[in-house]
Amino acid sequence: MSDLKDPRVLFAAERTLLAWNRTSLSFIAFGFLIERAGLLLHALAPQAVGAINAVLAFWIGILFILLGAFAAIWSSRQFRALLRTLTPAEFPEGYGFRWGLVVNMIVAFLGTVLVVALFVGRV
Repeated sequence: MSDLKDPRVLFAAERTLLAWNRTSLSFIAFGFLIERAGLLLHALAPQAVGAINAVLAFWIGILFILLGAFAAIWSSRQFRALLRTLTPAEFPEGYGFRWGLVVNMIVAFLGTVLVVALFVGRV
């Protein structure tokens, strides 16, 4: 439990949460880029080597997207655990500190939807 009675603790934790949010978005974007590059490889070289590279790129891209969704969920969990340790004096009056959690959970949900859409589009 924190005894600092300083709202800067909350703000530092929120900055960390938002840094993890950017990281998860980067993982998701990078995974999507890798997955789409696999389609390009398959279009440019449809022979056996191109097909293997396209499948490999698909799975690596999916794993990066899932890593991004997991990072968003895990960082939200960590932030919530930290929020439970703070005293009421460390929360500025009227400050919406839960918005970062909401944004992270939306990113995780959309990352998961993207994985499902990529699988459905592949079939």
